[in-house]
Amino acid sequence: MKHKNLIDLEYMTIDELEQTIRLAGVIKQRPDVYKHACDGKIMATLFYEPSTRTQMSFQTAMMRLGGKTIGFDNPMNSSVAKGENLKDTISVVSSYSDIIAMRHPTEGSAKAASLYSDVPLINCGDGGHFHPTQTLTDVVTLNFEKGRLNNLKIGLCGDLLNGRTVHSLIKTMSHFEGNSFVLISTKELTVPQYIKDILDNANCPYEEINNLKDAISNLDVLYMTRIQRERFATEEEYEKQKGVFVLDIDKLKLAKKDMIILHPLPRVDEIAIEVDDDPRACYFKQAEYGMYGRMALIVLLLRAEGSFLFELPDPIISTEHKCSNPKCITNDPQQFYLPKNFYDKNGRMFCDYCDYEV
Repeated sequence: MKHKNLIDLEYMTIDELEQTIRLAGVIKQRPDVYKHACDGKIMATLFYEPSTRTQMSFQTAMMRLGGKTIGFDNPMNSSVAKGENLKDTISVVSSYSDIIAMRHPTEGSAKAASLYSDVPLINCGDGGHFHPTQTLTDVVTLNFEKGRLNNLKIGLCGDLLNGRTVHSLIKTMSHFEGNSFVLISTKELTVPQYIKDILDNANCPYEEINNLKDAISNLDVLYMTRIQRERFATEEEYEKQKGVFVLDIDKLKLAKKDMIILHPLPRVDEIAIEVDDDPRACYFKQAEYGMYGRMALIVLLLRAEGSFLFELPDPIISTEHKCSNPKCITNDPQQFYLPKNFYDKNGRMFCDYCDYEV
């Protein structure tokens, strides 16, 4: 059977997602049962951009399952510094390991890497595109802290344009009945149109607001995000956006008593330190839930049980089309070898790597 990859949580059915959440709960309650689940297995963690929680969470998850890890956390310490392309790196590393966890700054890079991997590959973030295991972290947290994944009013605040965690969470939660979204950002940092299209196609209600104070009182969940300095072309553009949205005690007084606050971390200045002591602040607990979610995912991918992770349709190969996203992996001259893969959705052509419309 062909190995499975996790590029986006859309690769999972709802049943498979719920299976993973249940297993995360079992592992959290009985870690001793799973401490040898990955004996003799090796995970390669390939992090082409900085990470603390995601990288260490995966490494800890694998070690708690009895496995070992190899990899790099700085591409300049690898053959990438010598000009090695993504295809060659993945081809070699997949021969050394049983599973790969990769973060890369270029959109669509995870899908591109999966074409050349001989082992399951997990997307740990591909530019501003998706971050599925952070979303797994988020839904595991929601499941255990709110007791449900449906009928939630979810506010997302901050950099919604470049926030891959935001994009992945919206896509996943739009599948659950009764959920609605409040998108809180400046007009420059609102979610991309393709995410709004997803919400429209799912008949999922959403509203766009530019003031956190006005939005907070009706929320079941507030998902704060930082303004991402590394996604801006200039320091001047970043300075115009930073510090616009800050959650402090005064705003929190307006929120429901059972609202929970999530954040993918790292935090800069968007959540005041004194909020940490409020019982509604779940972002540090969220990081722990993420480790159990990743442990469950590793176990299921290596076991390849049943139909875990369904197969997507074969892409359309076209030499006549070009992805219009300048941040896409296919527009990187070093990755010239990539096949020009697209998919058709309702008569519109989209890039199979980064999901932007041609």
